Amino acid sequence: MIDTTGANPAALTAKNVKQRLGKRAKILAAIRHYFDQQQVLEVDTPLLSDYPVTDPQLDNIKVENPTVNYQSTSQPWLYLTTSPEYAMKQLLSLGSGSIYQISKSFRQDAPGPKHSIEFTLLEWYRVGFKITDLIDDVTALLMALMPSSLMANGVEILSYREAFLRHLSIDPFSLTTKQLEDFAHQNIDCDFTDQDKDIWLDLLMSHCIEPNLGHQAPCFLIDYPASQAALAKITHDEQGDLVAKRFELYIEGIELANGYEELTDHDQHIDRFEQDNQRRYELDLPTQAVDQHFLKALKSGLPECAGVALGVDRLLLLAVS
Repeated sequence: MIDTTGANPAALTAKNVKQRLGKRAKILAAIRHYFDQQQVLEVDTPLLSDYPVTDPQLDNIKVENPTVNYQSTSQPWLYLTTSPEYAMKQLLSLGSGSIYQISKSFRQDAPGPKHSIEFTLLEWYRVGFKITDLIDDVTALLMALMPSSLMANGVEILSYREAFLRHLSIDPFSLTTKQLEDFAHQNIDCDFTDQDKDIWLDLLMSHCIEPNLGHQAPCFLIDYPASQAALAKITHDEQGDLVAKRFELYIEGIELANGYEELTDHDQHIDRFEQDNQRRYELDLPTQAVDQHFLKALKSGLPECAGVALGVDRLLLLAVS
């Protein structure tokens, strides 16, 4: 599990454990103070869901459903949530207004220095916000939480296209899949082939661009290709290409947060989930049932909003280092 005190466990002593835990508690209190001042309501949603997620890049941890023997249900499994997103959006559809949550989440990923199967997310949704409003909101929160040295130069807002041009001198929107594959083979130690353009974009992003982001100032990377929209709205950029109304936030090469101007249309959600399952099929991954509770909430009406998930463990590592 990621060390939430912000230090190598082997180097910890009783004294610095207490100091770091104290800093951690102050940061969590500061998060709550910020949202209290903003009149954003703290909520708490279930960690277990009746449904998995369809996102082909995510896998739920499933657990046996103990109610099978006591209730008239044929559903043998429950799923630890990969984020509180669907449950929080159900609250939004019921009229909760702007909300936030500090929650444990779980993903069946290979553990590593920046990944754990169990981690803590700060997730919040602002009713009536656009993506630009959300960037301002995240910036204000960072100003309240992070060391002044990290925020001395303000923040940088960089488009996905600009990042590729700056660090690789290529335009990710104009190159074909084959051209991107050839470029990746020339610049990264990889020997496979794939016809999915996003595979090569992601590989180049993770190996050649991400490590360079957010060193002078926290960097909001915006205008991702529409194929990487997940559940964000889609628009046209200045060059006329379809892009997602989303961002990822990087500090010192570490991805810290992922924000969206949220898709609210029920039918478009169904289309996205079907696309997810089609991609799962192509990757020989199991297709997943769509969360019917979430679809019902969408049918009743999700308000226009913007939302962001921020990794608390990574935040603590950056804030107390």
